Amino acid sequence: MTKRLNEKVMVITGAAQGIGRGCAQMAAREGAYVVIADIQKEAGEATAAAIRAAGGQAVFQATNVVNETECAALMQAASETYGRIDVLVNNVGWFPRATLEETTTELWEQVLQINLRSAFYCCKYAIPAMRASGGGSIINIGSLNGIQGLPNLLAYSVAKGGLLSLTRTLAGAHAADNIRVNYLIPGWVLSEGELALQHSRGVSDADLQRAGQSLRLGRHQTPEDVAYAVVYLASDESAQVTGTILNIDAGATTLPISPGTLYVG
Repeated sequence: MTKRLNEKVMVITGAAQGIGRGCAQMAAREGAYVVIADIQKEAGEATAAAIRAAGGQAVFQATNVVNETECAALMQAASETYGRIDVLVNNVGWFPRATLEETTTELWEQVLQINLRSAFYCCKYAIPAMRASGGGSIINIGSLNGIQGLPNLLAYSVAKGGLLSLTRTLAGAHAADNIRVNYLIPGWVLSEGELALQHSRGVSDADLQRAGQSLRLGRHQTPEDVAYAVVYLASDESAQVTGTILNIDAGATTLPISPGTLYVG
């Protein structure tokens, strides 16, 4: 049986853990050749090894995506290893909490580098490879904050808003190249990183469970929930989808907050 991503070459940034790892694992199960890019070498190698052990195809490329030279090297390595690039998932993200008054110039620059500049660099060097092979799909992992914004996530909200603008600009600029560019909004995903963050703030598993049960669809999301959407946007099933926002957020973007919803932040 032909798999949905049969032999598509897929570069995923921030894929050593969390949403990125979930996307890499599911993409490999659907037949993709996955290039895992991350600054965390040990975790990245482990993710690639786990995919190969399960019968999939994956390699790891140590990459600091705020470095233009390393992003160029990432795309070159993917092209040399598998012959082309079909899909790019810009997944790297960092969201330190800070209001306008609390945001230093250094923090502002770091947040924009990680959440926006990294995607610019990766697109800049992936698009020529995609054009050469007849097209491709770029999936930018966005945020509800990129549309609505939160005062205590100032820099992150601005960066994700910029990522949405980058998405739509590139979608229009490269439609003639058969390169699709879309913006995916996850909801509250309880990855291992998010769990560790909440635990460090003294939030218990019972608190998180109650918060999840109070959400519209009754639970927190998992990396796999996001990965299903990534597979769709990477596949030929979405051949006519570009420049759009796909919400995988349990209605958080479009529905008012449900009465009694707990927020653990």
